Amino acid sequence: MTGSLLRCENLSIAAGNRCLIGHLDLNIQYGQRWAVLGMNGAGKTTLLQTLAGLLPAHQGQIYLNDQALQQKSRREIALKLGLLFQDQHELFPGTVMETILTGRHPHLRAWQWESADDKARARALLATVDLHDYAQRQVTTLSGGERRRLGIATVLLQDPDLLLLDEPVNHLDLHHQQTILQLLDSTVRKKNKSLLMVMHDINLSAHYCDHMLMIFNNGKTRQGSAAELLQEEILSELYQHRIRRLSHEGRTYFSSI
Repeated sequence: MTGSLLRCENLSIAAGNRCLIGHLDLNIQYGQRWAVLGMNGAGKTTLLQTLAGLLPAHQGQIYLNDQALQQKSRREIALKLGLLFQDQHELFPGTVMETILTGRHPHLRAWQWESADDKARARALLATVDLHDYAQRQVTTLSGGERRRLGIATVLLQDPDLLLLDEPVNHLDLHHQQTILQLLDSTVRKKNKSLLMVMHDINLSAHYCDHMLMIFNNGKTRQGSAAELLQEEILSELYQHRIRRLSHEGRTYFSSI
């Protein structure tokens, strides 16, 4: 598909009396990879949960495939949007296989069980995120990084059009950061998905995302292409700290001063 996948008009988000995001107009197209950047407490997590329909907006409208989000059922939303929380908490702890298969629930009818194909796809994804020998392990025995990789595999098994990921490489070592980001990048490119992920690493964002949404502490936002927004002056204002742009072997990097 082409065109608008998720669109916001005049969206404002508040926490108590504080305006986190004011008058946001956002249009996420199929095939785009967005990074959400901002300081702690700026409203990045709240934005993702609002876009997924889990929190109410203070003002404005959200459209999913040009239909108002509130007009869609939770199942319809889950078929289009997949949300990875910043910290996963299992309400009903089970095995790794039982957990990843919850990603197929939006696709099942009432009382329908997962198919052999669902289980085969689950096993393939577990292998992709280096959990191929963990299928019968209890989730409670996994490390933070292993749970993170399981959460990402579960969202990918859900197969939504838009991945809403809150710090997807949190708890991951350097090897698995790159492995997971390459997997997400490949999924978007090959399957014409879209990606919106909260990130703290500017350099990883620059390498894996083509669009940026920046949330400043005063409720202001800026959005656009990575080339347009990844500038020293803009980043320094965003993080309230001097950021320097560096070049090495034809690649650009950013560092605090």
